[in-house]
Amino acid sequence: MSIHESGEDYLETILVLKERLGMVRSIDIVNEMQFTKPSVSVAMKKLRENGLITMSKEGFITLTDEGYKIASTIYNRHKLLTKFFVTLGVDEQVAAADACKIEHDISQETFEKIVEHARRSVPEGDGTP
Repeated sequence: MSIHESGEDYLETILVLKERLGMVRSIDIVNEMQFTKPSVSVAMKKLRENGLITMSKEGFITLTDEGYKIASTIYNRHKLLTKFFVTLGVDEQVAAADACKIEHDISQETFEKIVEHARRSVPEGDGTP
């Protein structure tokens, strides 16, 4: 299934919020992403229709197995790319913003080579990927 970058961002946000809050509602996503309620509502409907999330009667959002797989892939890429850029001397906020842009478009092969390079280049125990 092909999913747009914005869908990946929503899934990643749901995963992060779930880790932080324990439960996720649309309003949590609105507050986190600073989008409008109608925009988030439309996005949640699309994610539900694509089988990537479920929503309880009470409005709690849960990632399906497929949704979790996509979210965790994007989130792991984000974290690892951010750490890598920081080790290069990039400011942490800039590194995180750049990682967010790259995490969606980078091929798996290139991503794996960056991780491999980071592991070879940086001494153990300093928090790199």
